[in-house]
Amino acid sequence: MKGDFTVTILLTVLQVIACVGLIATVLLQSGKSAGLSGSITGGAETFFGKKGMDDKFATWSKVFAVAFMALTFIMAVLG
Repeated sequence: MKGDFTVTILLTVLQVIACVGLIATVLLQSGKSAGLSGSITGGAETFFGKKGMDDKFATWSKVFAVAFMALTFIMAVLG
């Protein structure tokens, strides 16, 4: 029984991390009106460029979305 409890806690913590990461990367992507990304990038654009940062945010949002869906499915099966 104790092993099930620690697995549940571990999966829940990983799911919260994936959820927060997904929310952050989606909000930081620039949309048609530049969104939140346009207001806080500042000096970071000189290092990565606007297009490079958007590509990185898009890639990370896909990773976080897949992780979130997989963890949700695993927790539903185990629960």
